[in-house]
Amino acid sequence: MNYLRVAESTKIEEEINPYSTMKPANQKKLQEHLQAVAKILYQEAETEELESLAGIEKTIRAQTLEYITPELGVFFSKKQQELHPDE
Repeated sequence: MNYLRVAESTKIEEEINPYSTMKPANQKKLQEHLQAVAKILYQEAETEELESLAGIEKTIRAQTLEYITPELGVFFSKKQQELHPDE
């Protein structure tokens, strides 16, 4: 089920996923931040790789593994250390 529709201007129209366990306000914030991240990653992408769905998927996967996942890991780790400083 698709909760984000790509408009002709390449701006994603926001819709709240009614099946999500995330609070709607947080869904909206996340969508806004992901739009900003997507713009940056798109600017850094090799445009010839974006000519097919397979190329887009490969690019997104590579960028996610290189830039996004490590930052999330560090953030979560620091939060856990703040909650449990003696461990």
